[in-house]
Amino acid sequence: MGMNVAAAGGSGDPEVLVDINTTPLIDVLLVLLIMLIITIPIQLHSVNMNMPVGTPPPPTTPPEVVRIDIDPAGTVLWNGEALADADALESRLTTVAALESPPELHVNPDKRVAYKSVATVMAAVQRKGLTKVGLIGAEQFL
Repeated sequence: MGMNVAAAGGSGDPEVLVDINTTPLIDVLLVLLIMLIITIPIQLHSVNMNMPVGTPPPPTTPPEVVRIDIDPAGTVLWNGEALADADALESRLTTVAALESPPELHVNPDKRVAYKSVATVMAAVQRKGLTKVGLIGAEQFL
């Protein structure tokens, strides 16, 4: 029969092991990994696409562009022609908005122009319901 022998220190208490046995945990994780690998469907390396059939649409002509420049003094230029005042801009925008296919508006403010002048032009464009608008010339601020 066995007999407990105390350590040389004489305390009499056996040492407690605080290590966690990770073998069952690793076994469970490996089983879960294998189950995951088995249940993943086989992926195809090709993509099936339903392409349209028929004749392609005819090439479209480039849209008409109206260039609205604003010089440092706040003068508005319509395709290079100076407009007298805000009413002249409003009448031009009204004419353009009434067209079946309105042109694109390219607003190009000078970098030294007051923000008020640019905001006035943009507000007039918005009031007329024109949506094809772009601010041109951001590269001048770089």
